[in-house]
Amino acid sequence: MNDELDAARKAIATIPLLQDRAAQITRLGGLTNLVFQVGDYCLRIPGKGTEEYINRANEAVAAREAAQAGVSPEVLHFDDATGVMVTRFIDGAQTMSPAAFKLNAGAPARAGEAFARLHASGAVFPFRFYLFSMIDDYLKILAGKDVALPAGYHDVVREAENIRTALAQHPVPLVACHCDPLCENFLDTGERMWIVDWEYSGMNDPMWDLGDLSVEGKFGEAQDEEMARAYFGREPTPAERGRIVIYKAMCDLLWTLWGLIQLANSNPADDFRAYADGRFARCKALMETAAFARHVAVIAKG
Repeated sequence: MNDELDAARKAIATIPLLQDRAAQITRLGGLTNLVFQVGDYCLRIPGKGTEEYINRANEAVAAREAAQAGVSPEVLHFDDATGVMVTRFIDGAQTMSPAAFKLNAGAPARAGEAFARLHASGAVFPFRFYLFSMIDDYLKILAGKDVALPAGYHDVVREAENIRTALAQHPVPLVACHCDPLCENFLDTGERMWIVDWEYSGMNDPMWDLGDLSVEGKFGEAQDEEMARAYFGREPTPAERGRIVIYKAMCDLLWTLWGLIQLANSNPADDFRAYADGRFARCKALMETAAFARHVAVIAKG
């Protein structure tokens, strides 16, 4: 903890906005990064090894665009070289978790509304979040590390080719997406949901965000329905529902590799071996269901 506070103080010393606030530091959450409340501000210091797979200049643009869209706090400082960022601190907001999404009345709907605001904003993010290219990129990173893939990983990637084909047959317009909707990246005031952490953001199929949040939040059917109806302002079509379900599996396929990169980088924030293996097992279990095959067929049909 002392090392973390030392890192915060060193960063604060280089940021005029935070001068004379070193006594107001409170450590917040974060799986890969160090995040602190510093008075009325939030300070984010990138974690070890993140430079391998995060483009900070792209993140800076996305964070500012998301703030302009009204879904993320104002960016007050961003160092493209180091990734150190300062935003306004959202007073009275609860950092979300699967339990909070279940207990806070209307939370899935507020998340759906925030996604709708972002996706309809017209924002343009520099990065193109393309699932299968990112899988290839992460596999290349892992090829140089002493970490084993879960047994059968490459087999499942090959099985996902039919999903790639179905999605490509009826492409949807790409929009600015968060792409990494961990529950902890949502801040809920009870009236409004804010979204933070734009490291993985990019132009993407908007249904990725809904499917991924459903997985991260361990949503049940009622929560899925609440989020989707708030997002669309109506009942989703079978193809829209299908894309959400497909991305539930595909986000697990991708983030399995992310977890292994954290393991290789000795990230102490979690048991990333168990994280990766659990993600992959969940992905396979969903893809093996008859319902999943029906969703793929609906999407392929259009």
